[in-house]
Order: sequence, then C-alpha cells, then structure tokens
Amino acid sequence: MHNTFGAALRQWRGQRRMSQLDLGLTANVSARHISFLETGRARPSQSMAMQLCETLEVPHSARNAFLGAAGFAPAYRRRELSDDDMAHVRAAVDWTLQRHDPFPAFALDKHWRVVKANASATFLLGGIGLGEGDSLLDAMMDMELMSSALENWRDVLQHMAVRLRTESAHLGGDAVLDQAVAQLTRTLGPGSHGVNGTLPAVIPARYRAGTGTMSFFSTLAQFGTPEDIAVAELKIEMMFPADDTTRDALLAMQAAG
Repeated sequence: MHNTFGAALRQWRGQRRMSQLDLGLTANVSARHISFLETGRARPSQSMAMQLCETLEVPHSARNAFLGAAGFAPAYRRRELSDDDMAHVRAAVDWTLQRHDPFPAFALDKHWRVVKANASATFLLGGIGLGEGDSLLDAMMDMELMSSALENWRDVLQHMAVRLRTESAHLGGDAVLDQAVAQLTRTLGPGSHGVNGTLPAVIPARYRAGTGTMSFFSTLAQFGTPEDIAVAELKIEMMFPADDTTRDALLAMQAAG
C-alpha cells in the first residue's frame, strides 16, 4: 500500500516537474522525507497526504485515489448541482450568469458540457443547434459545423487545442481532452503563427449571425477553495463583445425583449 502511495507521489511530482527538494521546500518537509515516502520507508499521515495534494495541485477528482493509496478513506464527494446542500453554489452560478446578460455566459464541466447558460448564451448556442446538456467539445470536433459558425474557426480551434492540452496537463492527463487535442491536431495540421505587425490584445471568436458577424472574447471564473469534486471542475465562461457592433446588437436585442 505504501509503495502504491509512493508511485502516486512520484507520478504527480513528475507531472508537476518538481524535484524531491522542490517538493520538500514547498510542502515544508525535508527532501529526505519525500524520498522515504516514495520508497515506502515512511508512511504519510492523513494531514501530510492532504498537504501534498495541495502542494502538487492534485485535482479533486484524483485526490480520493491519492488518499486511498496512503490507506485513508475518501475525503471528497461529487454532488449534483441540484442537491440541497449546493443551493448557495447554484445561486452563485445563476447570479453570475444572469447578471452577465445581455452578454453570453455559461457554466461548463471539465469535459465542456454546458451545465447552465444565460439567455444570451442560449440564443448564441441555439444558432448552432446546441443547448444545456450538450458538449461543446463534441461541437468543436465537427469541422463542418465550426466552419459554418465561425469566420475564423481555424484560429479559434488552434487556440482551443492549446487550452485543452493545458487543462489535461493540470488534471494529470485526461483521456477525453487528450483525444480531442489529437483529433484537432490531425484535422488542423501544422499551425500558422506568422506575425505581421503587433498582435491584438486578444484573439476574438467571430460568429456568423445572419448577414453579419458577432465578435467575442472570453474570461473564465472558477470557485475558490472548493472541496467538492464537481464544484472544483465547474468553470464559468463569460463572453464579452470584441467590437462596438457586437455590443450594440446585444444591447438592442435586450431592449427588444
């Protein structure tokens, strides 16, 4: 059992590119103790196992296995957003999405399933046949859909491949995200990153809307100090107009009801 924990510790330390000395200094223990934990010569306390989880940024979805390898019971649950004890979380998500209208915003799980969407996002997603419960990851794999929905679909998807790769690395590897990255990489081929002049502050996504275009950039929000697996994985993506035309069109839609 201790060797199982040691293997898990080595795996996550390698994933985070930390030496035993780096990990020891950050976790406030000696590098020798880290070595003993990895070889099974020392057994971690529960508090030490939790501390190492925090230091190594082990995702909540993997922490129960990490604790189990050390001989401890699971410490984290995965609640449904509809559960009674998630009322305050649910209210926070609803408040954020509603206040962001008339600009699009939606809550996503770690595999890019739309958990909730505000009115503007519902309208935007509806234009490509998507809604709550659908997977944006699946939509991204549909090149015909992406090319019809986005003027600059290749630029957007190249950036998304980088983002998905980063998210998978944070999770210690995720088969769903890795498969999506591999498919995008095969489909898009070598990226074109030539620079002609100064790069813009952000790369907007330009959605085709009727005879015009709506241009957006986005920000991400996540819960601080989450102790539930689902809450830790939940992210809120808030889109903002990247030009005056898009902003004015959204404000006009809101005024028209």
